[in-house]
Amino acid sequence: GVTDVLCEACDQLGWKTPTKIQVEAIPVALQGRDIIGLAETGSGKTGAFALPILQALLETPQRLFALVLTPTRELAFQISEQFEALGSSIGVHSTVIVGGIDSMSQSLALAKKPHVIIATPGRLVDHLENTKGFNLRALKFLVMDEADRILNMDFETEVDKILKVIPRDRKTFLFSATMTKKVQKLQRAALKNPVKCAVSSKYQTVEKLQQYYIFIPSKFKDSYLVYILNELAGNSFMIFCSTCNNTQRTALLLRNLGFTAIPLHGQMSQNKRLGSLNKFKAKARSILLATDVASRGLDIPHVDVVINFDIPTHSKDYIHRVGRTARAGRSGKSITFVTQYDVELFQRIEHLIGKKLPAFPMQEEEVMMLTERVAEAQRLARMELREQGEKKRSRNDDDDTEEAIGVRNKVAGGKKKRRKA
Repeated sequence: GVTDVLCEACDQLGWKTPTKIQVEAIPVALQGRDIIGLAETGSGKTGAFALPILQALLETPQRLFALVLTPTRELAFQISEQFEALGSSIGVHSTVIVGGIDSMSQSLALAKKPHVIIATPGRLVDHLENTKGFNLRALKFLVMDEADRILNMDFETEVDKILKVIPRDRKTFLFSATMTKKVQKLQRAALKNPVKCAVSSKYQTVEKLQQYYIFIPSKFKDSYLVYILNELAGNSFMIFCSTCNNTQRTALLLRNLGFTAIPLHGQMSQNKRLGSLNKFKAKARSILLATDVASRGLDIPHVDVVINFDIPTHSKDYIHRVGRTARAGRSGKSITFVTQYDVELFQRIEHLIGKKLPAFPMQEEEVMMLTERVAEAQRLARMELREQGEKKRSRNDDDDTEEAIGVRNKVAGGKKKRRKA
């Protein structure tokens, strides 16, 4: 039921046949029903809500037509790219409203009244309260991507404020790979007898994904990481850590050992975050170290291996993390590090996905041979982290590891030339 113009746009993007979730959701959406869409990661959910919105926009063109809420900023930019690509032939304007970017320029973009706004909840509330002349009273569509994340406690007050100022007479789509059972939350999003389009009823990971674990003593974690990066050299990696600090430390550690690693976490400025992501997408860096900021929705086609360096505390995050590889029918690997403290969490994950994972084959002796080099790199990384902390305090400015002063030069007495970052 999609019009020819949009079908052509899909062809240009190389979308030949609709995915399962698109087959289920688009016809229902075109009938004007509310939707709760569930499908594993990498299955084309963005297209499933973008196409019906663009089609409705063609029938009744108006400004400030649709609002898409996402939990992370990077995801907002990615969705915006899809709208621009699909709507290029019909002149659709979309604006991204996220934190970490100058709000003056965003106010000007909103004053031009785009058709589609893609936003993170906090910054949008900010504009609704402070930007003169901007309101969403005419809104026709509300989409929540990664809905379980938006409807959970973190964004509660913001989402309530947004729901108060948008019309009740609208269409609402919720999409996610994992959905919470709590029905009240969904009612709070004010759905009118929604249709549930679930492609996968139980939480699952993609079939073409080979999942492994390794059981290790926690003090040799870094050595094992280096061993695996060497074993699988030539692949591109996404490594998930639990904290911003650990992400930064591990990135410095790997750099000191000569890997092209780049961090992405919430304490970096937005421009640096997008910079990191783009370097990784452009394959200028082969290893991206990230916190869960990058575990949802990001579509980077060439990720070959996902490593859970720190095991996720919420089992559902595991599904999102390993979903960064093996997307759209490709294959991929994931390796989860399990230390003596993580056994219970790991069992929970196995229980959630309903399968026992095999151990990743490796040679302990080889790992132990790496420990000295790794210990030296750890020491350097700690010193660099400390220096960055001091620099930050003195300048009160954000800093990226790429510009970290080379402690290496000082330690080596200036003999070593600094590697090009």
